[in-house]
Amino acid sequence: MLPALVVENLPRLTRAIKQLAAAAHDDEVAVNLADELSGITAMVAEKFTNERTADGIQKALQLTVGCVSMGLDSLLLDEGDGAALDFLVEHGAEAAFQAGYRLVRELSALPEDALVGEYDQDPVYTQRRLRDLFVDLCQADPNQNWTGYERYAVLLKQRKEVQAIVRLAGWLRRHHERGPVNDSDLNAEGVIALAIIFAIEGGGRVVARTGQKDFERFVKAVRKNKPDFEEGWAALLARVPAQHHPVLLERIANYREHCTVVQNIRGRTAMKTLFAELENYAGSELDADYD
Repeated sequence: MLPALVVENLPRLTRAIKQLAAAAHDDEVAVNLADELSGITAMVAEKFTNERTADGIQKALQLTVGCVSMGLDSLLLDEGDGAALDFLVEHGAEAAFQAGYRLVRELSALPEDALVGEYDQDPVYTQRRLRDLFVDLCQADPNQNWTGYERYAVLLKQRKEVQAIVRLAGWLRRHHERGPVNDSDLNAEGVIALAIIFAIEGGGRVVARTGQKDFERFVKAVRKNKPDFEEGWAALLARVPAQHHPVLLERIANYREHCTVVQNIRGRTAMKTLFAELENYAGSELDADYD
């Protein structure tokens, strides 16, 4: 068996610095770049690591290399390492560092999952989340392969998908048939589940929160009137703004095939069993008390 081919992928800053030897730059350029990187490293050590220890300075250097490299990758994704060096000479390493840090800051502001709590808006937690993400993405050994920007791109895609789910749930909450639901804690998937399940009754109602009594009324109405589920989902879709349709359509397709409440509601499944199944989908968005 042939050995696996390992492709070198050093941080973009390292690759750009290597171009200095072959580029037509004088020593002053190298000295200026070194001074600027030293200043950035000192700032990172002060704010993100322990500037009083050798380990802290070493970690700050790695964070500087990663963040500058991430900025260069984002600004010059399809251009070569020579272009990266030209950027550093013309605009400075600080500009590349700020570009990289801005990516991390914007990413940290996106939701990690569809369970959003009050603490997510807490300034202390927000700063800690930013710091942890910065360290996780940007720590890079100058002489080792690094995939920070690729990992960033994957996380950005994932978090934008989560953000779309949260935004749809937020819209459904604001348009709940009995008035807006304003709880600080949000189970976005639970809200969407309730809206899709209750939509089968028809009429374009938006249900983002329910209790046992209303659920029993809903089940009896479905069993008596035998509505067309597809018409009900179409009516819900017609009410929801177009920007939320991709998420809603994907969830409707999933619930059409796999939701046990939808599958069993027309049969003779006991009300208690149906409500227990609803809890599996709605979670904390369901008021389990009999009101």
